[in-house]
Amino acid sequence: MSASTKKKHVINEMLDDHCYIRNNQQLVKVLSTKGNHLYEVKSIKNEIFLVSMPSKFRNTVWIKAGSYVIVETIDEGKKVKGEIVYILLKHHIKQMKKEKNWPAQFDNTEISNWENVTERELNIPDDEI
Repeated sequence: MSASTKKKHVINEMLDDHCYIRNNQQLVKVLSTKGNHLYEVKSIKNEIFLVSMPSKFRNTVWIKAGSYVIVETIDEGKKVKGEIVYILLKHHIKQMKKEKNWPAQFDNTEISNWENVTERELNIPDDEI
């Protein structure tokens, strides 16, 4: 599979309307980037730990501090305790709030990081929109 095809699949996955949190996954807020595709995040239980970004997202998606992601926990990890499986955009957060799936701990948060994100800023060609 070519790099452009992989990028297209990742972007289509991000623009999907629904995202669900499975048993071994949790919703976290990104606090900062630590370099080398590692991010410091804060969980619903106020735990702060590191998560890694898988190669499928690298050079395709950029995550800012204050963004929300779904991570899959890694039990054997000492420093890195999870891996990002889904990056939430504004419409995902709105949908989760509408379905009452948004955690109360993150209720008073703003979603301004993705407020003005358009398909153009995600580098999606016009024929794929």
